[in-house]
Amino acid sequence: MILNISGRTDIVAFYQEWLLNRFKEGYVDVRNPFYKTMISRIYFKDVDGIVFCTKNPINLLKLVDEIKIPSIYHITLTPYKKDIEPNVPPKGKIIEAIKKLSKKVGKDKIWIRYDPVFLNDVYTLDYHIKNFDRMCELLEGYTQKIIISFLDIYQNVRYNMCYLKPKTLTENDYELIGKSFFNSAKKYGMTVQTCAEKRNLGEYGFKVSDCITKEVAKALINKTKFKTWTARGKKCKCVQMVDIGEYNTCNHMCRYCYANYNEKNVKENIKNHDPSSSLLIGNIYDSDVVKIRKE
Repeated sequence: MILNISGRTDIVAFYQEWLLNRFKEGYVDVRNPFYKTMISRIYFKDVDGIVFCTKNPINLLKLVDEIKIPSIYHITLTPYKKDIEPNVPPKGKIIEAIKKLSKKVGKDKIWIRYDPVFLNDVYTLDYHIKNFDRMCELLEGYTQKIIISFLDIYQNVRYNMCYLKPKTLTENDYELIGKSFFNSAKKYGMTVQTCAEKRNLGEYGFKVSDCITKEVAKALINKTKFKTWTARGKKCKCVQMVDIGEYNTCNHMCRYCYANYNEKNVKENIKNHDPSSSLLIGNIYDSDVVKIRKE
């Protein structure tokens, strides 16, 4: 079993104490987002690997020494400011943490996500090209892989259109992004890829792949058979993972986020977080059904 920690919220950034408590107790409970009374109990002895996803790798520096399960680290690093990412730490601190983490775990375990890319009057094409090149320069020798994706119109994105004001990308925009990003990544010893994107930029040298392919999973946990993660839809061919997060609980409050699809619920959910609970939010009730989940 491979855990995803987490595509539904940033557990590393905001729920580090809870996560460490779960590892100490040996298991974690996950409420089904669609059938709220159904809870999966996962014992860490059944976990083969972990994919950490975060915008704040500072806390990972504390976690890596405590967690012995093989892991890789997807770190989102974008050039947006407080108008788009209100509660994300300063980018300079993120970069310094990435460098320290890379020294601890190896640059092959560090994946940078420049995600999502969108254009408006502030975040112009030239702005992205310059910032992407600068990011690659600063991270030379600390990572080998960059994944980019483009803005998707999720419910929360529609709600935040007044902040985002995205422009429709033209073929000329895609071409300039493709050529510039590829050249910057190559210059600093990195590959750049898209994942499950309609415009995959393969014609400009991008790798066209998935985030966690069977090959990536095999290298991580040394197994050969994996199911496809059907929960992600037909476009995604990543191997099956189990996400232990919960939607509407991330306090980064990024304007483009898909996981906070009801921002009004985020603060209330955060209030209901108990670091000692087996669930990320709330506690188990008598009406809940708890089942042990294995591969």
